[in-house]
Amino acid sequence: MINIHEKTLKDLEFFTVLDQISTLAITALGKEAVLSILPFQKEEQLMEQLSYVNEYLSSFENGNRIPNHGFDSITKELRLLKIENTYLEISSLQKIVSLSITVNSILKFLKKFKTYYPNLQVFSEPIEINTSMIDQVDAVVDRFGDIKDDASPLLSSLRRSISQLKGKINSSFSSALNTYHNLDYLDDIRESVVENKRVLAVKAMYRRKVRGAIMGGSKTGSIVYIEPETTLQYTRELNNLEYEEKEEVIKILKELTDYVRMFLPLLHQYQEFLTHIDVISAKAKYAQSMNGILPDFSKDRSMLLRDAYHPLLYLTNKENGKKTFPQSLGLNSNSRIIVISGPNAGGKSITLKTVGLLQVMLQSGMLIPVHERSYVCLFDRILSDIGDNQSIENHLSTYSYRLKQMNYFLKKCNNRTLFLIDEFGTGSDPELGGALAETFLEVFYERGAFGIITTHYSNLKLLANELPHIENANMLFNEKTLEPMYKLVVGQAGSSFTFEVAQKNGIPYSLINKSKKKIERGKVRFDATIAKLQKERSKLERTERSLKENEKKKLSEADKLEEVNAKVQKKLESFQELYDSNQRLIYLGQKVNDISEKYFEDKKKRELMAELFRLVQIENSKRKKLSAKQKRAEKHKEKQVKQEAEKKVEVIRKKKKAAKKKETKVEKPKPILRINDRVRMQDGRAVGTIDSIEKGKANVNYGMFTTNVSIDQLELVEAKKK
Repeated sequence: MINIHEKTLKDLEFFTVLDQISTLAITALGKEAVLSILPFQKEEQLMEQLSYVNEYLSSFENGNRIPNHGFDSITKELRLLKIENTYLEISSLQKIVSLSITVNSILKFLKKFKTYYPNLQVFSEPIEINTSMIDQVDAVVDRFGDIKDDASPLLSSLRRSISQLKGKINSSFSSALNTYHNLDYLDDIRESVVENKRVLAVKAMYRRKVRGAIMGGSKTGSIVYIEPETTLQYTRELNNLEYEEKEEVIKILKELTDYVRMFLPLLHQYQEFLTHIDVISAKAKYAQSMNGILPDFSKDRSMLLRDAYHPLLYLTNKENGKKTFPQSLGLNSNSRIIVISGPNAGGKSITLKTVGLLQVMLQSGMLIPVHERSYVCLFDRILSDIGDNQSIENHLSTYSYRLKQMNYFLKKCNNRTLFLIDEFGTGSDPELGGALAETFLEVFYERGAFGIITTHYSNLKLLANELPHIENANMLFNEKTLEPMYKLVVGQAGSSFTFEVAQKNGIPYSLINKSKKKIERGKVRFDATIAKLQKERSKLERTERSLKENEKKKLSEADKLEEVNAKVQKKLESFQELYDSNQRLIYLGQKVNDISEKYFEDKKKRELMAELFRLVQIENSKRKKLSAKQKRAEKHKEKQVKQEAEKKVEVIRKKKKAAKKKETKVEKPKPILRINDRVRMQDGRAVGTIDSIEKGKANVNYGMFTTNVSIDQLELVEAKKK
């Protein structure tokens, strides 16, 4: 049975993830359900939930979007239905109808598209499609939320009587209004409304002359409001009828509620189903926001997270337009424990938290932001010790608290456990704390547990080097700027770059040198060796990236060449067709020329016509029958190919003409050099005078010096003046 402690969930900020997912739920019950999510205890349930979320996520991309599942909570109505002789108000009945319509539409949809959503369809199968409640309520309540007149014969009769009485009230009031107005008993405003009843605005001096019930007066006392006597009688009758109507409506609602009460278990099911769908939908939306997927599950106890992102960091950076660096990390039987070392602020803790949070999210039925080639496994228990856990309430120091945690780890750790420890062994004397941490790590190792720890302790790095199933890892640092590269490299311990970072931050070199002398020479050399190896690793990383980029460029160029080759091949085929067509026309021309020549010799018209007819028949037998549209297309294609060929031929002709012109150009005769001519070397700037010429060589005087040069290397600047 899977059991993950609440402290681990807090350490890994799992509840912050739930807060973010809850904002994506569209119902109040859905939000509550999201906030109460915990890792699943049974593997079967977990796999079901993951498949539901994965299928719902796929609905965002295909054309068959799952219908809206929004609903108003009917929790109060369900409680009321459990109490006998109670009845639901119209608004409550409408909520139940709306809920039923929503559930029915989703159930029908999932049944129709079960090939797309097989798991969701199986999940919805036990729930019954029921329309009888909808029909019953619709028969009684209209779309405006009022009880229909024909809901019962008595109600229909009462409402007709009420309508007639209201007509009598209006006519009797109008009659009294006209009578007393003509007698000038009424004020200028003539009438008003008091307690939702029409009343006469009678002048105070005539109040005794108007028969009826006094309903009030104006503030000044000049007007008295009176309901006429005849109207008053009808109003009393109306009140009685309205009371009877209200009683009949309550009776109808009770009957309707009793009918709905029979479906109480189904309504519970409906609400739970839609709440569950809301949770699944919220998880799917969260996965979509960070490119979450459902990775494969390994059959053996191994996991590989490729390009894994920390969800909270990724979404925050995405909102702020910043880049998030993914990490790749794996655990298996040959490499069960990874010891991450390196300088502070290099990303060690965030890497550890990324693995832990993604594992907890996955075991709570959520998709995770990793590469599609990643694979995962499940752990029965995840133990964590992350951050400064100094407890003021319990009066415990950081180290005491951490020892208490280690004691808990020792009790619970086994081969189905994943442990995550940040800054392992800190909080006490480095030598003693490191030794104790080493012992704890050996125990975890012997029990076959999986885990990730971050540390600065050299003895833990050495232990990871010595034991076969533990690996060192480090966060890469730029060796020149000493800035983090946020990339995890497994297989080598990391240097803390203590002295290098101190020097970069302006600490005098003399103090750094003094500090180096205070510690063991072996430790300095060990750390320096690690730093050197780390720098080499960084160089190799850069070289690898460069090679990959070059490979991408070459592949891109190869694709372009392939495309050009395809185009050239297509053009060659078109030109071949054109050439074949032209050859056929040349052949026809030759045949016609032969027939013409024969006719020129023998002047036999009949033979000429027979030969021409035979030639036409042979050519027509080769032709295919084409529609007018096909002919136009063929001609257009032929015209395009001809134009393109002519353009290319024209270019070739121009090149040939230019080449011929170059050939025909007569080279200018080389000038004959004589004594006293001013000359210079063909590739030089200095000008000198020829003093003498002998055997194809000339002595050139440059003033400061003379030189003997071949005449072929000289060019004439100025001939000697005659």
